[in-house]
Amino acid sequence: MKRTILNRNPKRTGTKRNTIIRRTQFAALGLAALTLLATAGCGSSAGASDGKTIKVAYQKFGNYKPLEKLLNAAKSEVEKANPGTTVTLLPIEASENDYYTKLSLMNKSASTAPDIAYEDTFLIKSDAAAGYLLPLDDYVSKWADWKQFVPNAQDAGKGDDGKTYGVSMGTDTRALWYSKDLFKKAGLPVPWQPKTWDDILAAADTIKAKLPGVIPMNLYSGKAAGEGASMQGFEMLLYGTNDPLYDESSKKWVTGSQGFKDSLNFVKKIYSDGLAPTPQQALDAQIVNIATDTWLPKGKLAIDLDGSWLPSKWSEGGSSPWPTWQDTMATAKMPTQDGSDPGAVSLSGGWTLAVGSKTKSPDLAVKYLETALNQKNSLTYDIEGAQIAVRKDVMDAPEYKKSSSSFGILSDVVAVTKFRPANTDYPKVSNNIQVAMEGVMTGQKSVDEAAKAYDEAVTSAVGQDKTTGGQ
Repeated sequence: MKRTILNRNPKRTGTKRNTIIRRTQFAALGLAALTLLATAGCGSSAGASDGKTIKVAYQKFGNYKPLEKLLNAAKSEVEKANPGTTVTLLPIEASENDYYTKLSLMNKSASTAPDIAYEDTFLIKSDAAAGYLLPLDDYVSKWADWKQFVPNAQDAGKGDDGKTYGVSMGTDTRALWYSKDLFKKAGLPVPWQPKTWDDILAAADTIKAKLPGVIPMNLYSGKAAGEGASMQGFEMLLYGTNDPLYDESSKKWVTGSQGFKDSLNFVKKIYSDGLAPTPQQALDAQIVNIATDTWLPKGKLAIDLDGSWLPSKWSEGGSSPWPTWQDTMATAKMPTQDGSDPGAVSLSGGWTLAVGSKTKSPDLAVKYLETALNQKNSLTYDIEGAQIAVRKDVMDAPEYKKSSSSFGILSDVVAVTKFRPANTDYPKVSNNIQVAMEGVMTGQKSVDEAAKAYDEAVTSAVGQDKTTGGQ
């Protein structure tokens, strides 16, 4: 099946005392991460000057195994092919947002900066602009495999200066996962394809009425879910309205939009009407794993707005094996707000491997990157990690075509998928989206109050000259 990759790809609200405790714990975790990097490898600094030692930093969250398997395979291959070299893997156990912060802290010092980093595509531009990443153009121009990466995947690793700073590992899509068993018990149609937001809410209402004890719908929201809340929660709503997050023509962030308020109102409605997890559940730091590894397999959640990677968690050898998931789960496209064209919405992202600018062993670091993302290792990772491939020779591989037959709608929505703004200010905007969602989800703010606070915070963060619309 040929795929075209388009242009680039949760904590309890508490008292002041709880906030102070969380900040103290976070600071301690950040310090621990820095200490880990500084002491790894018998005290050598990141990127030994002999050119024979490198350190690879990556996010370890829950029991996700495909990434660790890939990085270990590349480590073994590089060390075997280059006698005397040492590759040290540095797992950073953290949620997505905490991982971003810790990686940024590490990159500030040559003694802690990793030689290779697992880098989210949406951070490439900001991290490149901050001077954390090494341009790879001279290397990839000589790498025979580079031509196998589809053009838009190559673009995913570029900075604002047009240089390449990361190599894409794959991409993903998002859709509505639903339990066929629970839908049938509730008298809902299977297969199910909502055409509007109201159709989703109607199904959730039916689940609530017919199946007590079942959570009708999960939509990640608030700071605890991090980018999962911004991207596969809020933006999956916003991009189905008439108002964008970012105006590409004027290169400005949109404030004061009705679409933003409508999206917040959807979040408020499902949480205030009991159609979603409780705010306390949604703000659990492990919400992502709880929803996909416990609630769905145990029949406690009917609809989950989530990503194409879920089969990698449920497959044999995954973090939460679920042999019968294909008999139970199905996917539906996320509709636009009122069914207007193109009728459906998806968001795509993806991760890269990037080389740190402070490395003392750039050649070895690049050898590791090229080994990890060669055809053989990419094929294994894309199959086991349920990734939408970005290498043409992986897309065309019979093993991949066979394994990806379960994607279905998750592949179809590539045709309508959207991407987060490739802008260095995006991380600040994303953070304020999470704050706005959490405000309405917990009932601490009305939709108008949360939207107004968002507009003010974004304007302050990016500058008045970088915003457009009413405030």
